[in-house]
Amino acid sequence: MTALARPLPSVRDVLGLAELTAGAPELVTGEVGLDRGVRWAHVVAGSDAPALLDGGELVLTTGAGWPDAVAAPTAALSALVTALVDADPAAIVFELGSRFTEAPAPLVAACGERGIPLIVLHRVVRFVQITQRVHQRVLAAQNEALEARAEVHAMLTELGLNRSPVDYVVDRIAATLGAPVVLEDAGHRVVAWSGSDAAVLDHWASAQAGAAAGPPLPAGATRVPVEAQGNRWGWLTALDGPAHPAGRETVLELGAFALALARLADAEGETWLDLGSKRLFDAALSGRFSGERELAAQLVAGGLPIDGRALLGATLTGFGDFGAHESLEAAILSTALRRAVAPDGRVLLAPAPAGVAGPRTLLALLSFPPQDPRASAALAPAAHPLAERLAHELAMMLPETTPAGWHAHLSIGVGASRPRALIASLERVAVAGAVPVGAARVRPGGGTAGRVTVQLAEARPLAYLVRGLAGVPELEEFAAVALGPLVEHDAAAGAGHSGDLVRVLAAYLAHPTNRSLAAQRARLSRSVFYQRIALIEELLGVDLADGETIAALTVALLARDRA
Repeated sequence: MTALARPLPSVRDVLGLAELTAGAPELVTGEVGLDRGVRWAHVVAGSDAPALLDGGELVLTTGAGWPDAVAAPTAALSALVTALVDADPAAIVFELGSRFTEAPAPLVAACGERGIPLIVLHRVVRFVQITQRVHQRVLAAQNEALEARAEVHAMLTELGLNRSPVDYVVDRIAATLGAPVVLEDAGHRVVAWSGSDAAVLDHWASAQAGAAAGPPLPAGATRVPVEAQGNRWGWLTALDGPAHPAGRETVLELGAFALALARLADAEGETWLDLGSKRLFDAALSGRFSGERELAAQLVAGGLPIDGRALLGATLTGFGDFGAHESLEAAILSTALRRAVAPDGRVLLAPAPAGVAGPRTLLALLSFPPQDPRASAALAPAAHPLAERLAHELAMMLPETTPAGWHAHLSIGVGASRPRALIASLERVAVAGAVPVGAARVRPGGGTAGRVTVQLAEARPLAYLVRGLAGVPELEEFAAVALGPLVEHDAAAGAGHSGDLVRVLAAYLAHPTNRSLAAQRARLSRSVFYQRIALIEELLGVDLADGETIAALTVALLARDRA
């Protein structure tokens, strides 16, 4: 950890001291340096005194022991002045008197060249009073810095003991500094950030889109590594903001230490891996972005390239008894999808929040190079390259004890090229969930039945549209009225009540132009199937050859299945 940063009194502050104003001070050079910090005050006399300076001092001198500017060679005085300014004092206070009636020209020239304030006193003052007051100010600032550092340390220690979430720790650091703060991982992907808007992430978006290190940090930014035991996991950066009594870098280093301890406790790094994606999905799905640019900045900073890429939203859900802990199922699904997307694709994954999709569902934002077949929607679902890759990866990863009835369902949204359309693609499949009809099973490598079923939103737009409208009262009422006679008939018992009319209607609507295939899917003989169709038409008072009737009943069935 670096030395404690202190809010030192400035040269401007010192100029306001009564002990100094009593000497009728005149600023000769160095107005640009009035905000330089004064680390200490030191009285200089003699030609050897500059060697005693460490830098940052307020130098007080009368020129006693200096070479005479008239009697001595100018070179000796110039050498002394050069040594003095090379020590980089905060400022030089030169008291005029019998030895020097004006500031030596070499001193004026050297201070002007270096931007060091040169203050000439026209009346005699007591240097001891000035040094005493300056030292009081410096010690008070040091004490304030120490107290502020202790306060920050106590706050971050408490957060660690409370096992506070990483994003909350970042929020507290930002509040302490009064400036935006960003936590990034070793790959410069944003893990957590705190700021007024996503413009904070412009640097990290540029870093992900271009070179690994990205462009230089904005002016005024302070960055420290997050590391421990020889491992560097990322960086903590504060953008430009006000000074802090403990020093901005000190606060960041304390925060980085707290985050490193939390990272050590998370051996697999899952918290960091998931946190950035969870926060990004939450912001995107809840509309917490002001426009396309801000949304793009968040996505790119999170590690998802956008420009010139083929984008997809998708969901991946486990169905059936997995036979192991649920967390293992989620880990295998996420790892398999990441491998299926690699090496040229990128994916952001997060568990679906309650109310957005069903349980055991992962939300995915996918980015592929142009023309990548895994981003295509023109292929048959069972032959979709992404689904095939996923099935292959799962076949290699699943434990042998996984029950035969378990499978993963991949629902792929409509392709997109812009951030808003990508989020719409995700929302469409997330809200719809697994559409009951039309899922294809993937058989990896043409072998035994695979563990993946897949659906494409572009292949079944009506199904996804209706599923997305689930819960709308008018749609639920429409479905109830349209199918009511069939539901009542199926529920009744006795002669003529087979209880399968809704199922037969669904088979017919899936293949309205091929009644033979529809009868086969309904597992009925053609003659019995035709009798059921005639009964359905009679109960509903419709003609099942009519296109509008087919569309209306299809919507009603989809809405009923979703409900």
